[in-house]
Amino acid sequence: MKRLLTIAAFSAVALFATGCDKLRDKAPAFHNTDVTGVDYAKGFTLTDHTGKVRTLEDFRGKIVVMFFGYTQCPDVCPTTMAEMATVLKEMGPSADEVQVLFVTVDPERDTQELLSHYVPAFDKRFIGLYGDAAATAKVAKEFKVFYAKAPGADASSYTVDHTAGSFVFDKQGQLRLFVRHGQGPGLIAHDLRQLL
Repeated sequence: MKRLLTIAAFSAVALFATGCDKLRDKAPAFHNTDVTGVDYAKGFTLTDHTGKVRTLEDFRGKIVVMFFGYTQCPDVCPTTMAEMATVLKEMGPSADEVQVLFVTVDPERDTQELLSHYVPAFDKRFIGLYGDAAATAKVAKEFKVFYAKAPGADASSYTVDHTAGSFVFDKQGQLRLFVRHGQGPGLIAHDLRQLL
């Protein structure tokens, strides 16, 4: 009888361990940096390229990919936006559950009108967001995003050095991933599917 109880107890432990392994196997495996639980990037209040005030809560129920850049950026910004357009194509119908947001770090030059032409040119579903200098500084601080003017040939031809990466929120509005620049559409699409 004692031997039977020992065998039964061992079987129960083995089944429990197997169950734990199965639970662990169900956790999403991301290619990009998992930042779940960090204590920043809680939200924002900015104006979109149609003139509507937006907050993160407006996009609950969708995966949100948020990128900081500027329209006159010569390299990182247009390649990131083009990459995200390719990601949505790769995702097919489930792309409707993803919202891409482009936040300008150049409020001096990136007007509502300019954003309304630039951002949807990559994909009509993309939304451009802007604020005045104070609002831009506030959201950059909340997201721990670096940006700084780099002088050009004249006062209006400056560039803006900035953090090159995207923040990904799940459908509940929780920050989950940081996508480094140049990851490739396939890896990004894979991670977004894990969050759907």
